[in-house]
Amino acid sequence: MLARAGAEEKIGERVKDEDVERLFRTYNAALVRYLTRRLGDRDWAEEVAQETFLRALRQDSLSSERSWLFAVATNLVRDEARKDERRRRHLAILAEEERAREEEEPEPSSLERAQEAALARKAVDSLAERDRLALLMREEGLDYTEIAEALELSVGSIGTTLARARRRLAEAYEAMQAEGRRDAAGGGHAAS
Repeated sequence: MLARAGAEEKIGERVKDEDVERLFRTYNAALVRYLTRRLGDRDWAEEVAQETFLRALRQDSLSSERSWLFAVATNLVRDEARKDERRRRHLAILAEEERAREEEEPEPSSLERAQEAALARKAVDSLAERDRLALLMREEGLDYTEIAEALELSVGSIGTTLARARRRLAEAYEAMQAEGRRDAAGGGHAAS
């Protein structure tokens, strides 16, 4: 008993490799058993025990070796539990944000997509013929020279024609969307 008490009271001495080896031989089995009971997972318990002995190696001195080892191992488990809890809370927050985002911005249904496509088609159809044709040709990959030839325009005017057509398309589409929202909110108004 005196030998053990003397071994546990190495106050003021630098912990050396051979001391850690002795600590490992003396306390590893008991520490792993304790941690396995605490964690319910022997592999995890062995990892925590290994980290505990690595920390002992970094110490200048150890007093009450056994209690120090068990205290450090217990603190490592607590720290890991806190990290896990923070991760769980963070994941729960992210999941809740995602649910809220889905509720705010529901995935458009096939009906809604069809309505949007119809609205876009209606906006394209509302353009002047030259603007509509220029946009559709450009969308199909025709270059300015090809569009100019097809529409019998100068190549220099195609850029202006396309810019005007895009602006008018956006204006028409936005106006039709606003009108659709007003109709939906008011239930639609029949002309009297």
